[in-house]
Amino acid sequence: QVQLVESGGGLVQAGGSLRLSCATSRSIFIFARMGWYRQAPGKQRELVAAITSGGSTNYADSVKGRFTISRDNAKNTVYLQMNSLKPEDTAVYYCNADVAAWKQVYWGQGPQVTVSS
Repeated sequence: QVQLVESGGGLVQAGGSLRLSCATSRSIFIFARMGWYRQAPGKQRELVAAITSGGSTNYADSVKGRFTISRDNAKNTVYLQMNSLKPEDTAVYYCNADVAAWKQVYWGQGPQVTVSS
């Protein structure tokens, strides 16, 4: 069973920072486009940021300049550094591994991020 093990969620004041981590198996990580999605209450899940196996990144407009996605290939881990957090960033954040070659998509359990005003 494929696992995406996430950590780093929590409660922070507006303007603060958090870093999310997501680790998975080597066999998944080296092929996967890794991403972070979020879902706020009453809203659809949305892409926050993604990074390909080659290191190309893309971001939602709402987080550009504040969030940074990165991957550590030695640790099979993807990170989401979140700075200048806003109350509207409050959501459950899901790690995602998309392996196009296998037509498989995997999801983490989703840590809660809460930003107080």
